[in-house]
Amino acid sequence: MDALLPTTVVGSYPQPGWLIDRAQLGSKVPRVRMPEIWKVENTFLEEAQDDATLLAIRDMERAGIDIITDGEMRRESYSNRFATALEGIDIERPGSTINRSGVPIPVPRVAGPIRRRAPVEVRDVAFLRKNTSKRIKITLPGPFTMAQQAQDDYYKDEEALALAFAAAVNEELRDLKAAGADVVQLDEPWLQARAEGARRYGLEAVNRALAGVRGTTALHLCFGYAALVKDKPASGYSFLSELENSAVDQISIEAAQPKLDLGVLRALRTKTVHIGVIDLNDRNVETPHQVATRIRAALEVVPPERLIVTPDCGMKYLPREVAFGKLQALVAGAELVRAEL
Repeated sequence: MDALLPTTVVGSYPQPGWLIDRAQLGSKVPRVRMPEIWKVENTFLEEAQDDATLLAIRDMERAGIDIITDGEMRRESYSNRFATALEGIDIERPGSTINRSGVPIPVPRVAGPIRRRAPVEVRDVAFLRKNTSKRIKITLPGPFTMAQQAQDDYYKDEEALALAFAAAVNEELRDLKAAGADVVQLDEPWLQARAEGARRYGLEAVNRALAGVRGTTALHLCFGYAALVKDKPASGYSFLSELENSAVDQISIEAAQPKLDLGVLRALRTKTVHIGVIDLNDRNVETPHQVATRIRAALEVVPPERLIVTPDCGMKYLPREVAFGKLQALVAGAELVRAEL
């Protein structure tokens, strides 16, 4: 981007109530498929998802967002659509694991070698590219996170499983770039949740996923969705500074809801940082001046040429009018600070 402080969203945007059961959506983050969440019958579901994607694109454009996503309108969660499309996953007999809140949940069960059967999100990128002239970003669950969200009955080795997911992700990323994605983003919240394992093999899995992928790459990590996780530590991430040594170009974090001590960002000396400056736990729309204050705080530790401003993650859980208002505030706040530089 030529302009300083470009804006983007982390990935998701509110899905319309005519498309998805929003009450079920807010009750959990599904790891296995959850077809009952869709309100539109299967015959018309793809068309309805396309229409919802156009709404998300137009909202982001009207708000003035610089780097557009598809809003993840076709997903039941950020991860399950890709993870359950892979060969080696038994979707008929799911497994179980403990989630980040310490509760057992159903997850994909690994019953054989993990391989990508066919592109999963290439049509999503092509549709997005066709319907906006702005730069576009697409998100994909990261290999470490998918390995943590699975029951491994085949590899019996969590590192081997993560690297197998990484190989499948790498194939997908190459195709997403070829389809026109300007930015590809790995969603890796479990690097933060399972820092011990992340330090042992997380970077190896991420670097394997990104090997040979040309153009801009990003990685997102967080403490969990605001709709589900309320108490977040201001002291920092259990796994963040390690990403300075990763192959990824940009690191995306949430900072507004946890009121993060931004001094932790000094460890990312060469990375571009996506900083969350919109609190999604607060249904009140920020003023541009509130957003500008948060951006100025980030600029005390990250130079403007390495800063991208975003909401925290999980806009899909907000009412659409609130989400749109927050995007407008994000853009207006960035413009205030940009005029000062």
